[in-house]
Amino acid sequence: MFPPSRIVCLTEETVETLYLLGEQDRIVGISGYVVRPLQARREKPRVSAFTSANIDKILALKPDLVLTFSDLQADIVADLIRRGLDVHAFNQRTIAGILDMICMLGAMVDASEQADQLVRGLESRLAEARKHAERLRGRPRVFFEEWDDPLISGIGWVSELVEIAGGVDIFADRRNQSAAKDRVVTVEEVIAREEAYPVVPGCSTFSV
Repeated sequence: MFPPSRIVCLTEETVETLYLLGEQDRIVGISGYVVRPLQARREKPRVSAFTSANIDKILALKPDLVLTFSDLQADIVADLIRRGLDVHAFNQRTIAGILDMICMLGAMVDASEQADQLVRGLESRLAEARKHAERLRGRPRVFFEEWDDPLISGIGWVSELVEIAGGVDIFADRRNQSAAKDRVVTVEEVIAREEAYPVVPGCSTFSV
């Protein structure tokens, strides 16, 4: 069906994007990790964590499209496809990849104009951040903790944002490693790369 009217989103970025595009009514199920926008958690049933999903709940929602992300959800994708569902897996790893994802998702829900406008707005904000960073007196060294056990350094787009904001990602040499296992670091390595400002995202486990 085009455009899809019943979408299940198994990661948070597609949920937030669809809300920003004004296409949230198409969403019928979301990941338990979704935190933005806040109303999504009140309005939409939660059907998955990140590497696990309640397949029966998803099937009961009768989606005409399921949106996933990365190789970490490959087993879920395979199971859904075997059950006869249409699935699209995004794999954005850079800022450019994120902007492309927004444009592609916009096209998939027949909202290309809104997606183009959203991308232009984000590009403008990135340009403003770069200009502000140029006025900084120094460049703080930053360690972004993507996960705590094992300790994982930031993915590509996180590293890029650190630099745009005027910082120095102390593990920038690993940002092009798309697999999280290739960005595992030790506390000793963090210390060895000199004093840094740690940035730790909030991560929780949700029951399905």
